[in-house]
Amino acid sequence: MTSRTAIRLRPHMLRASLVLALSCGMISAQDAATPEPDLASEIPLPPSEQAPVGELLPSPSTNATVNLIAALVRKGVLTQAEALELIAQAEQDALIAQAQLEAVAAPSMPADGGHSIPYVPAVVRQEIRDEIHQELMAQAREENWGATGAPDWTRRVIPFGDLRFRSENLFFDSGNANTGFFPNFNFINNGAPFDTTGNVFSPQYNVDQDRHRLRIRARAGAEIMLGEGFNAGFRVATGENNSPTSTNQTLGSQGGNFSKFAIWLDRAFLSYDAGPGNGDGEELTFLLGRFDNPFFSTEVQWDDDIGFDGLAARGRVRLQDDLHLFGTAGIFPVFNTDLNFASNQPAKFESEDKWLTGAQFGIDWKIDDEWSAKAGLSYYDFDKIEGRLSSPYVPLTASDAGDTDATRPGFAQRGNTYFPLRNITPTAANNLGTINQFQYFGLATPFRNVTLTGQVNYDGWDTYRLTALGEATKNVAFDRSALNANAVNNRGLDPDGTSGPLLGNYEGGDVAWNLAIMFGRPKLESLGDWMLTTGYRYVESDAIVDGFTDSDFGGGGTNVQGFHLGGAYALSPHVRAGLRWMSSDEIAGAPLKADTFMIDLNAKF
Repeated sequence: MTSRTAIRLRPHMLRASLVLALSCGMISAQDAATPEPDLASEIPLPPSEQAPVGELLPSPSTNATVNLIAALVRKGVLTQAEALELIAQAEQDALIAQAQLEAVAAPSMPADGGHSIPYVPAVVRQEIRDEIHQELMAQAREENWGATGAPDWTRRVIPFGDLRFRSENLFFDSGNANTGFFPNFNFINNGAPFDTTGNVFSPQYNVDQDRHRLRIRARAGAEIMLGEGFNAGFRVATGENNSPTSTNQTLGSQGGNFSKFAIWLDRAFLSYDAGPGNGDGEELTFLLGRFDNPFFSTEVQWDDDIGFDGLAARGRVRLQDDLHLFGTAGIFPVFNTDLNFASNQPAKFESEDKWLTGAQFGIDWKIDDEWSAKAGLSYYDFDKIEGRLSSPYVPLTASDAGDTDATRPGFAQRGNTYFPLRNITPTAANNLGTINQFQYFGLATPFRNVTLTGQVNYDGWDTYRLTALGEATKNVAFDRSALNANAVNNRGLDPDGTSGPLLGNYEGGDVAWNLAIMFGRPKLESLGDWMLTTGYRYVESDAIVDGFTDSDFGGGGTNVQGFHLGGAYALSPHVRAGLRWMSSDEIAGAPLKADTFMIDLNAKF
């Protein structure tokens, strides 16, 4: 091909097209009568100089591959010469494949001398079509097929967005402990310190009053192709606050009266693709800024809305035709100390910056036409995320900062174990420690997670897929003896059951696991497509950082176990409805049971 606008049919794309066409010839007459999507009709065609199909091309044939190539010529995608070359190559490859098949599988050949072609499930054929379609669309955008004088930037910017409308009901068990067992440490740590010697309860989570909320989520952004392997992207989203785990906005909240809602910068990144680009699924990509989760994981380790700040590298190497090795590594700032900390003192305190370093290696294996599997082993090291006891001092007012106040988490959900950060000296100024005990609270344990994530797919039901997805993690930095000495929560009742939780033993743990089963169409892209899900999880209090895990199950956070049931149904290629029921139960400490029921309507554009 001499024209720059010609389609680059990479070898794997041609092979995929041939397999797809041949396999379609093996399906039932009823399926064959259902036309497959015409990918070429969705792709802007390059300027065509080809003549109409002449007698050199075969007339309508019983060979699906020949008909497909002829159709591409009629569309103006291929020239006659290119088409004849492809047909000749396809016939030659077919003869080679036939000889190999006869040599390897001669005993299984039909008695009538026909040739058996391996069956390819419809869900796999759809993935092949999607891959070819995506590559052709990318080339069309890159080379400006069908351009009609539009500005140059329109060829490099790809906008996208989605909307979600949710009805959420929270139901609490009547036996939940509602006498001060569930402090809201996030509220305390993001406001004035709490005086532990006062005569009022600390801020508490709701554990006894059912609630109903209507919530929305709106996200919009763009991907920008910069050329020479560089790309950029950004996204803005709604959100009641700057929570890293949710972009939900509750209607009528924040003062109500139809007040407008805030928009947050949710993604902003630059990427560089240094991979070979040979179409074999290999890649080497570098990411800088704020981007999607680069790790293969579930919502137990990382909430689906989490955005990672920092630098990451992601790679994928083909070991065999159906076996790939993948890996991801990165370093991410979790917290950066305020430049002027402490703001009310001329002499400043030492920086307490916190970092996450993560690495993952795994395999992606297409076992056969029906089975595929993926597994990844990860290590996440949260440097300085735990709290640190301050130097001894005497705060006379709530604004007198301690030198380790910055070690408290800037965002938390609930479930992790906490301890008091300020080492307050008993003096006459605080009546020997009986007044003015202004406290912040820090995480009582460091976190270093070893995590195994796995997924198995079965595509033996043609258009339907059965998927099992699981994850297990352990906090290898966990020290139970240290927690038992200073923890202020996640304790059992005292031996006689009368004095509250502080006198009981620490009951938390360091292990989390979950298993989810999904069955249905892998992509809800047509009216009537559906998917069912169910699963169970067990997440001990200090297995993971509660601020980064799932924000929906059990109200968000750790120290929770239970199951979920759900389903989704496509109302159009871009709109789907969903239901989800989650039932959770506290693992350590006082009793807390809750159920959550959600109805979602999602629109994507």
